[in-house]
Amino acid sequence: MTLVVTESCIRCKYTDCVDVCPVDCFLEGPNFLTIDPDECIDCAVCIPECPVNAIYSEEDVPADQRHMTALNAELTKLPTWKRISTRKAPLPDAPEWKDRTGKLSQLTYEHTQT
Repeated sequence: MTLVVTESCIRCKYTDCVDVCPVDCFLEGPNFLTIDPDECIDCAVCIPECPVNAIYSEEDVPADQRHMTALNAELTKLPTWKRISTRKAPLPDAPEWKDRTGKLSQLTYEHTQT
């Protein structure tokens, strides 16, 4: 089992969750955080820390967010996404985005050439 970051994090990127992670399994992209499923120990201490309720246990991911499970795993493989282990300021316009839904089209990440 692993934990999954859902669309609620997109364009917010609050990092309160990062501070409490005992295994540093979060990775940071331009406007989203993801959890490395190979590193996550499913301790769940990050879930209550997220101010936008974006983190779920894999078994509890809402039906309309299940696509985020595979996306979290995919994003952790991008070389431009780096491990983050300390809190940073959220994105400047996070308060404007924190209550919005359907933000997948807003996700920013670099594609790698294979």
